[in-house]
Amino acid sequence: MAWPPPGSSSSGSRGGGAGAAAPWGGRAAPDPPRRRGDPGPPPPLPPPASPLWALPEELLLLICSYLDAQALGRLGQVCRRLRFLSSRDLLWRRIARGCLNSGFTQLGTDLAAGIPVKERVKVSQNWRHGRCHRETVLKWKCKQVVPFSSIFLMPWMELDGEYLYLSQAENIQAYRLCPGGTGLQRHPQAIFSGHQEDVCRFVLVNSHIVSGGGDGNIVLHKIHGSYSVKFSAHEQEVNCVDFQGGLIVSGSRDRTAKVWSLSVGRVGQCLHTVQTEDRVWSIAISPLLSSFVTGTACCGNTSPLRIWDLESGQLLTCLGTDFHRGAGVLDVFYETPSLLLSCGYDTYIRYWDIRASTRKCVQEWEEPHDSALYCIRSDKNHMIASGSSYYGVVRLWDKRQTRCLQSFHLSSPTSSPVYCLRFSTTHLYAALASALHVLDFTVP
Repeated sequence: MAWPPPGSSSSGSRGGGAGAAAPWGGRAAPDPPRRRGDPGPPPPLPPPASPLWALPEELLLLICSYLDAQALGRLGQVCRRLRFLSSRDLLWRRIARGCLNSGFTQLGTDLAAGIPVKERVKVSQNWRHGRCHRETVLKWKCKQVVPFSSIFLMPWMELDGEYLYLSQAENIQAYRLCPGGTGLQRHPQAIFSGHQEDVCRFVLVNSHIVSGGGDGNIVLHKIHGSYSVKFSAHEQEVNCVDFQGGLIVSGSRDRTAKVWSLSVGRVGQCLHTVQTEDRVWSIAISPLLSSFVTGTACCGNTSPLRIWDLESGQLLTCLGTDFHRGAGVLDVFYETPSLLLSCGYDTYIRYWDIRASTRKCVQEWEEPHDSALYCIRSDKNHMIASGSSYYGVVRLWDKRQTRCLQSFHLSSPTSSPVYCLRFSTTHLYAALASALHVLDFTVP
């Protein structure tokens, strides 16, 4: 039998590639070099498609809806397709409604539409754990502050989209927020004037600014235009105002609350004068536009929280029976037509449910350092923010807990009250006696 030629393989040999043994025990010849343009070996076959993608999208979303925030985050790291699926607002909406300041009310209304819900949930964790960047964005000169004296500067503010409106002395200035909300442009975009003394408080509703001043006047400005109205409202300073549905309510140091018309031909006409028998520090119109609440100094024998009929001016009910003398109510805030928050000199935040009881609040939280509470705001869901009377202390509260969640000292070592605070889903702004501070919660 003849030997096979070198480089060939016999019928009994296995393979003839590089490195294979020659039949006579020597080394096999190497594979011939690959020619230019030779495509080479075929690529490996793709793995078979996962049965998961055979399911309809509705069923995939239903499966993912049972995952919590951590599991959804891990699922999004598997592949691009699952990352897209796990980022859908539909999946994060349920989680967001249980978070702090995620832009959803108790009733599920989305107050921050346009911002991905997943991002809001991530920022919400910073609110809960107090992770933020602090900055003083505006400073001004001030005198020594005497509470509720119209001759001293006590700033008030409102947020409206890309603008922050801040009262400084007798003017209201509109500052444009820098991209990201971390600061203000150096110069105001607009200045609204009309008072001869300091602006005590103002509200911004439907592109209209309504302000009450130490001169006893109320001034109405239209933001986009030159229209303005000014009329004499009270004998002493107008401590508080609110504006809804074409009606203005105002409260004054002269122990009265008044209802004013803004309808055509009756602008500035007083519809009702309510004798509160006490100085009025705070006022708010119910979202149903049927009543309004006043918070007074509590120097008499009546409750400092009373609800009045908006159409007739008659007293409807008093809230609470256990207020001590001097427990004045400095701020009130409606969450819904039946849910109301109040705070004041007695160091308590009170949560009222008018449907349940008017004699006793359903929840209350005490300021840990026994300080008066000057202002209050909520996200209309789980979070409350309050401003204290000393050292610029801002506190965050979770309604589901009994103790303060986080606190920030903004004016140490000097002391100043927090006169007003406002917040979005990402930033909190606090106005003190001589500066405006911002807390940026987008910073991890």
